Amino acid sequence: MTTDDHVYLTLAEGDHEAEARWAYGTGFADPLLGVDTTVPPDVDGADLSLYCQLLGDDALILAQRLIEWCTRAPELEEEVALANLGLDLLGQARLLLTRAGQADGSGRTEDDFAYWRAEHEFRNVRLVELANGDFAFSIARLLLFATARRALYQRLAGGPDPVLAAVAARGVKELAYHQEYASAWTLRLGDGTAYSAQRMQAGLDAAWPLLDELFTAHEVELRLGLDPAELREPVLAELAAVIAEATLAVPTVGPLARIGGRAGRDGVHTEALGPLLAELQSVAREHPGATW
Repeated sequence: MTTDDHVYLTLAEGDHEAEARWAYGTGFADPLLGVDTTVPPDVDGADLSLYCQLLGDDALILAQRLIEWCTRAPELEEEVALANLGLDLLGQARLLLTRAGQADGSGRTEDDFAYWRAEHEFRNVRLVELANGDFAFSIARLLLFATARRALYQRLAGGPDPVLAAVAARGVKELAYHQEYASAWTLRLGDGTAYSAQRMQAGLDAAWPLLDELFTAHEVELRLGLDPAELREPVLAELAAVIAEATLAVPTVGPLARIGGRAGRDGVHTEALGPLLAELQSVAREHPGATW
C-alpha cells in the first residue's frame, strides 16, 4: 500500500499483472469467453441461482449508489472515478443475474431480475442500499465492501461452477482497484485535517454496524459449502491495517439489529431501498418491452 495522496498516481503504480489499466472500465477481456455455461452435475441449480442473486443484487445496488455521485462528488475526477467503479459492479451484476436465470432453468434475464422484482425479492445486504450521505461514509462503505468482496471472490475463483469462477476471477482485479481507491481516500481524510479525520471516523462508525451481514451465512451458502464467516478475521485484519495507517480508530459498535432474525439476505431492507428501486425501475416499468 502506498501513502501517496493522489489516487491516480496510486493506481498508476505497478503493472498489476500486466493487465491493461482500469480507468474508464476498459482493459478486461470477456470473462465468459470460452466458458462452458452448463451447470455442473454436482451443483444444485436452484441453490446456485439464489447465490448468484445474493451477489448480483449486492453489486447492482451498490453500483446504483456509486453512480449517484455523478454531479455530486467533491471533484470532477471523483465523479468519473466513482461512476467507473459503479460500472465495474454493474458489469458483475449483469453476469451474475444472467447466471441466476440460467442456473435455475427459468430463463430469466438480467433485466427481469433488475426491473421486475419487488423490494422484498431483492437479497442484497443492507450495507449497499443506504443513501450515500457524506462522502466519507460512501468511502467507508466502499472500503468495507470491496475488502470483503475481494476476499470472497478470491475463493470463488477456484469454485466448481465455471461461470461463477470466471466472474469472480475478473471481479478480484476490479475490486482490488476499488479497495485501493477507498484505502487511498481513507488515508487522505484520516491523516488530513482534524475536520477531515472527524468526518472519516464518523463515516466508518456509521458503516461498521452493517459489515457483519457480509459474514453472516445464508442457508443457501451453507448448502453450497460456502461460509462467509471464514472471511471475518482476515478481512477485519486488512481493514484494521488501513484504519490504523489513517490514524483512525477501529469502530467498536456492534452489528445492526436484524428484524425478527431477518435482514437483507432474507428480503428485509431499510427504508432506503424502496426509493432507489423506484428510480432504477421507473423507465422499464413505464415502457415495458421497450428497446433502444
